[in-house]
Amino acid sequence: MSSLDPAALLAQLEWRYATKVFDPTRTIPEATWEILERALVLTPSSFGLQPWHFLVLTDRALRERLLPHAWNQRQVVDSSHLVVLCSRTDTGETEIDRLIARIQEVRGTPTEKLTGLRRSMVSALVQGSFRPMIREWAIRQAYIALGNFMTAAAVIGVDTCPLEGFQPERFDEILGLGPRGLISTVCCAAGYRAATDKYAGQPKVRFPVSEVVERR
Repeated sequence: MSSLDPAALLAQLEWRYATKVFDPTRTIPEATWEILERALVLTPSSFGLQPWHFLVLTDRALRERLLPHAWNQRQVVDSSHLVVLCSRTDTGETEIDRLIARIQEVRGTPTEKLTGLRRSMVSALVQGSFRPMIREWAIRQAYIALGNFMTAAAVIGVDTCPLEGFQPERFDEILGLGPRGLISTVCCAAGYRAATDKYAGQPKVRFPVSEVVERR
């Protein structure tokens, strides 16, 4: 399988920026969006448990309702797609057994060969001292998905903007997340930059590699 040219990857990462102004007349083609959805699903997670759910919002009326609870950041409405990355409020034996069943379905692994994996997950996430941190753990997993999504989008020429400036409780209420055992964690707008976005051509401001990367 051929790999992406390293220089091309770096060029796309230099090209991407947190888009401030999206072109509301441009929509991400369905075939392209399906690739980005797959990128979300392919995100790695601890134990492979995937303690998340991704809400993809294209309904502008719904996004207008969310706008006042996101500091009126127009990316919420003007982007082609708004992804609300949600975390599960609890991960227990039900979720563990769901993963075990999925492994059996995809890989055909006999039940007895998965006993040790199930035991280790239950010990760590249900019975162990880690249990009180389970919600925070799920939130951190969602940020792995955010980074993966933004990088994938940049590689194929789609603009994004991560958004933490919103009121999660209001998003949860409007989107009906509470009864589903979910909380909104972070959002990401995706689409295409507007020609009027003055930030698009500005050079990135980053500290030198020598100051932030240490080799030992």
